[in-house]
Amino acid sequence: MSPAVPAGGGRPEGPAGWDEGPADLRLVPPALAAWGGAAVAVGVVGWWSVAGVLLCLAGAALLLRPAARRGLRATACAGVLLCAAAGAASGGLHAADLRRGPVPGLARDGGRVGAEVVVASDPRLTRPRAGGSRAAPVSVVLEGEVVRVEDRDGAVHRTRAPVLVVVVAGDGRREWLRLLPSTRLRVTGRLALPARAGDPFAAVLRADGAGPPRVTGPPSGLQRTAGSLRAGLRRATEGLPPDARALLPGLVVGDTSRIGPELEEAFEATDLTHLLAVSGSNLTLVLLLLIGRPGSAQRSERGGLAPRLGIPLRTTALAGGGLTLAFVVVCRPDPSVLRAAACGLVTLLAIATGRRRSLIPALAAAVLVLVLYDPWLARSYGFLLSVLATGALLTVAPRWSEALARRGVPGRVAEALAATLAAQAVCAPVVAVFAARVSLVAVPANVLAEPAVAPATVLGFAALGLAQVWPWAAGAVAWAAGWPAGWIAGVARAGAGLPGAETEWPDGWWGGLLLALLSGIVVLAARRLPYRRWIGAGCGVLLFLAVVRPPPLARLVTGWPPSGWVFAMCQVGQGDATVLAAGGDAAVVVDAGPEPAPVDRCLRDLGVRRIPLLVLTHFHADHVAGLPGVLRGRAVGAIQTTGLAEPPEQAEFVRRTAAAAGVPLVPAGAGERRVLGPLEWRVLWPGAVPGRAGHGGTGSGGADPGGSDSGGAEGGSGANDASVTLFVRTAGGLTLLLLGDLEPPAQRGLLRAYPALPPVDVLKVAHHGSAHQDLGLIRAVRPRLALVSAGRDNPYGHPSPLTLGALRAGGARVLSTDRDGAIAVTGAGPALVAHALGAGAD
Repeated sequence: MSPAVPAGGGRPEGPAGWDEGPADLRLVPPALAAWGGAAVAVGVVGWWSVAGVLLCLAGAALLLRPAARRGLRATACAGVLLCAAAGAASGGLHAADLRRGPVPGLARDGGRVGAEVVVASDPRLTRPRAGGSRAAPVSVVLEGEVVRVEDRDGAVHRTRAPVLVVVVAGDGRREWLRLLPSTRLRVTGRLALPARAGDPFAAVLRADGAGPPRVTGPPSGLQRTAGSLRAGLRRATEGLPPDARALLPGLVVGDTSRIGPELEEAFEATDLTHLLAVSGSNLTLVLLLLIGRPGSAQRSERGGLAPRLGIPLRTTALAGGGLTLAFVVVCRPDPSVLRAAACGLVTLLAIATGRRRSLIPALAAAVLVLVLYDPWLARSYGFLLSVLATGALLTVAPRWSEALARRGVPGRVAEALAATLAAQAVCAPVVAVFAARVSLVAVPANVLAEPAVAPATVLGFAALGLAQVWPWAAGAVAWAAGWPAGWIAGVARAGAGLPGAETEWPDGWWGGLLLALLSGIVVLAARRLPYRRWIGAGCGVLLFLAVVRPPPLARLVTGWPPSGWVFAMCQVGQGDATVLAAGGDAAVVVDAGPEPAPVDRCLRDLGVRRIPLLVLTHFHADHVAGLPGVLRGRAVGAIQTTGLAEPPEQAEFVRRTAAAAGVPLVPAGAGERRVLGPLEWRVLWPGAVPGRAGHGGTGSGGADPGGSDSGGAEGGSGANDASVTLFVRTAGGLTLLLLGDLEPPAQRGLLRAYPALPPVDVLKVAHHGSAHQDLGLIRAVRPRLALVSAGRDNPYGHPSPLTLGALRAGGARVLSTDRDGAIAVTGAGPALVAHALGAGAD
């Protein structure tokens, strides 16, 4: 499609009807200067901010004095310096607010206080995280402002200090999550300093107790109205399928309270998370519906609903402003929503005029105003991504769209593809800075999801409005909106489910700069290299293969998994997840690691689709928290666990997750033998402990795996010493001893229970290679290969050099996942071979 030329001559129009005049960039340097000044000032001591402001003012004064001789360039530079001074002044003043009053001092002392707090944001749940033996509890987090505080001595202070309130809410979680901004609370708890110096809080207030909040003042009428509208949308979506039910409120008003970790991870892997945040595109879609396509507002045949309803142009403009105000009310007037409204108004200007070159100064002005209003935005990744994406859509996307159209790509497809490519090119380096990953499916996922965004959003807003006056109609409209919302969720899940959906990338600004440089090289190569089409097609095929990763090709390129592997240790960080090949696509899995995604990725790489038995050695979080990842898309026959339900919250998590998946739980007991395909194994531990309930053994004795009786089994202390311990033999003669997290008392008990324990080919070293090992057991089993599962840079110092030295002294070759990555074993006896996916094998 070639650009159309107006009948009267003049400039050609681009693919979307934009005026293609040169962009007006005069406001861009002042906006960037204010942004930079604010970003620096909120992170430094106040006197440095003052010095920066004075320096900028002095520079501006010097440039303005001889302005008559220097001309407009000096005036422009002076304006830039003045904006930098304004940004630094605003940032310095806001940062100083965090250091004033009694709250920072009480936080430094770690004091307990009673505080009156005004809620300033929607409460949200933290994501569950596993660390060591226990998973971090899911907490309710909300931003607030302390207006009155009482210290431990009973002194009462009036103040205004922003704080982050963290509540480990048990029975009262639902009431905490229902709180509306502007609600006044009475909170008692302990103050602490923020974890990072650049956080916009004077302190973190960790509330006492797990009961409901103590409300001392109701929310404002405006917030009650917004809360009522949002609650109406949630009610209208109650009957939708789970994904659509969770996603639709997020698409419309940014309400992500129903989105679980699994769906959120899928959106992150496909770079679709921008759809879950309130953005200017939400408002833009409604304005387009009202006013019509860009450039049509001042024509005799206007587009949109307004002319069809007989609404004059000026009234239409007022209606657009009213919609913007309603958008701010419903989505809450906090800085992120104001930023989205500003971007929406920028697009409203475009819709009214059709002049793209007027959008750059409008965007720059919006950035300038917002940064001065809330300088913390200058350090927000979300704000940076929003501005970059909007700028790319205004400057880069139209040119790329036109280039694609000249090469025969249909107009609508060219526009969608160019917009996605432009936004991805400028945003991916920023995402790499804090996420240390690059999504390889972001472009196709966004292109496939984009057609469903408009109908889901528009119908969602319609359901939002109808919910207050006609609930039945709201439910019907929400049902219609659920189809495109479900499609978007399906695209995210399908994209995230591909083996090469995302790849690791160096984090930090160096990683971002590297990706930006690589993106620039690709863009230049696409414009200047000869035979671009053939090269582009070849790169497309390579990218497709990298994402799909056909198992034969992946094995040929990476050597993983090695042919004929019989045992694998997954790289899951600081935790355990091991796999025993049971023939074909079946395997016995022992432990699930601390997170669902790594173990799911490992099993997918190994080609495991059926798990007749999953053994959870004990209930510590670093062994069981990844259970949903093992269950994801796989047929699991049963889950075998230790009998000691410690810690109880993790044991309950396993029971709840297994019940939801319809997988039975069975206890493990010493002496139990099982055979599955090429595998034969025996449960050695834990045995029954007289007078001590909960260890779940089936007896206190059993036959030695080497063939002789062993006498009575002996119990250990704590969850580690109740680990299910397996002696495994494969059809090829490989022998393995999997110790779970047994501590020295249980290791000595195991050796006493099985004095004829034979030497083994592979030892799964207990407790991530900690220093707490029984050297007698190591000498008795004399492993050829000792494998340690530990996370890089873990805070526990695992694996211990003492343990590694003792294993090597006994003749074992030692590999650990923190150094060597995932590990797979082939062969047996003298033919034993260990294959490490990473570098640095011992």
